[in-house]
Amino acid sequence: MESILVVEDDALLREELCVLLRQNGFETSVPDDFSEIPRIVEEKSPDLVLLDVQLGSVNGITLCARIRETSEVPVIFLTGRSSAMDELECLTRGGDDFIAKPYQAPVLLAHIRAVLRRSKPKKQEKEQLCCQGVRLFVPEACLEYRGQRVDLTRNELKILYYLFRHPGEIVSRGDLTEYLWDQDVFIDDNALSVHMTRIRNKLSALGVDHMIKTKRGMGYQV
Repeated sequence: MESILVVEDDALLREELCVLLRQNGFETSVPDDFSEIPRIVEEKSPDLVLLDVQLGSVNGITLCARIRETSEVPVIFLTGRSSAMDELECLTRGGDDFIAKPYQAPVLLAHIRAVLRRSKPKKQEKEQLCCQGVRLFVPEACLEYRGQRVDLTRNELKILYYLFRHPGEIVSRGDLTEYLWDQDVFIDDNALSVHMTRIRNKLSALGVDHMIKTKRGMGYQV
């Protein structure tokens, strides 16, 4: 059973959400302290977070950015603000989806199921790719080299999957970012650089250095 962390400061709405989710086959949990959300996510490992933007003195968008420092758990924002700029801010700060209040229960459930479905490796993707002796295991979201393994976040997995599918080719940052957006991973140029650094560090931990080459002004190559 998939678990959902419900982060909503309106007690009545929070209870209604939890009842709705439980009636539709989900487990729910509710945090006692909003400021502890990143730690709770790391400890409980929910399958999805429903996150209100306005949480009294706590800003949900800021919380999402903190969650993204340690977790790739899918986050759906719930908010009474519905402008295009509000939606863009939520999605570019780490959110996977955006739902304006008031919402219809069937629509909310459809969004939740769609995000959960997208957060899992697609069936049409090959389960395993190999490049320069390094194996990428898609379902397990990990890399293996000479018997050693390291785990990958969802974004790291998608970046490496795209690079491994284009060995020897120079993949531009624009093409890579566009692919990630098509995969519902909304990151900007700076975030892409951070992810690439983390991927290289994980490869280095396996004893694989200089696998991903940066072609100045052009992109990346494996």
